[in-house]
Amino acid sequence: MAETREDRESRRDVARDGAPDGSGTRRPVHAEGGSRGRPAGGSASDDSGTRLTVWVALAANMLIAAAKAVAGIAAGAPALLSEAAHSVADSINEGFLLTSLSRSRRTPDAEHPFGYGKDRYFWSLLAAVGIFVVGGCFSFVQAFEALHTTGEPDTAGYVAGLAVLGVALLAEGASLVRAVVQLRGQARRAGVSVWRQARTLGDPALRTVLAEDGTAVLGVVLAAAGLGLHMATGSAVWEAAASACIGVLLVFTAYRLGKAARDQLLGEAVDPGLQRELLRRLEEQPEIDVVTQLLTMRLGLHSTLLAARVDLVDGLDSDDVEAMSQRLRESVAASWPHVDQVFLDATHAGSAERSAARKYRDELDEAVAEDGPGPRL
Repeated sequence: MAETREDRESRRDVARDGAPDGSGTRRPVHAEGGSRGRPAGGSASDDSGTRLTVWVALAANMLIAAAKAVAGIAAGAPALLSEAAHSVADSINEGFLLTSLSRSRRTPDAEHPFGYGKDRYFWSLLAAVGIFVVGGCFSFVQAFEALHTTGEPDTAGYVAGLAVLGVALLAEGASLVRAVVQLRGQARRAGVSVWRQARTLGDPALRTVLAEDGTAVLGVVLAAAGLGLHMATGSAVWEAAASACIGVLLVFTAYRLGKAARDQLLGEAVDPGLQRELLRRLEEQPEIDVVTQLLTMRLGLHSTLLAARVDLVDGLDSDDVEAMSQRLRESVAASWPHVDQVFLDATHAGSAERSAARKYRDELDEAVAEDGPGPRL
């Protein structure tokens, strides 16, 4: 790369002081894109909001589980018992999520130098397993038993069951509203739509509560429909179908949550938009000739690793490299506080490495164009 000493000095001044804005003063240089200056992983205030959301969901589910179980046993209603199992599973999972919120914030130590952020993903995986086993499997068992039910349903018991489901719908709806309010707040701060925020949500605790409350509301509607049709027709097939549908819903929810937790445990890269911004920030440094490889991995909700192989310009001494490294870390920390582990590997870039770097940059541009520049939070 042909570059004179004067060019390098000019670029170094721009990187340190800012780019001229045409008025004789200098303005700060920022990477372009949607996540500028915002952490992708959330903050301590987000944790407080999530903790409150989980507590609200836990209180609602414990009360509802007891009411559904009593009414279901009294009426002998399989669909109501399926919903009781659903609420029990949700209550257990909220306990897992509260555990994850505290354990993931532990200070790094010698055994875990990158911290305990991934503990949050582990407990979320356990929550997904709980939904599958306690909720989904039990609902299928209740569906099978309902098919063998004979005789007319207990009208008084079923009316009481429908009343319990009505109360449950209000409680689950209130919990869902609380979770959606928090989601909207995060979307507003990130500058993206609520749907985009929900689709790319990185907080496993909030994601699990949203999924649980959403499926709980739908599950209550299915159970009420099953009970009502059983009372109207005298056929238990409707209630069996409702229990089976609740089971399918829970198994699907468990699969989606489990897959997300698995991906995060294995070590996900940050979204393409943030990768491109980090790449541009590296390329802004006057001491860096070309970035041959950029690797990222989420270490938790509040910690991200950035490792890059770079080819430095000729003529640098150790002081230049040290100053560049320190300036880069400070710049990254100022723009993306969650990117707290930054490692650079100085290497020689041949023609093959340069070609691969150009291809990677083009692929990032294409990915961002397809998905939009907003951050994955």
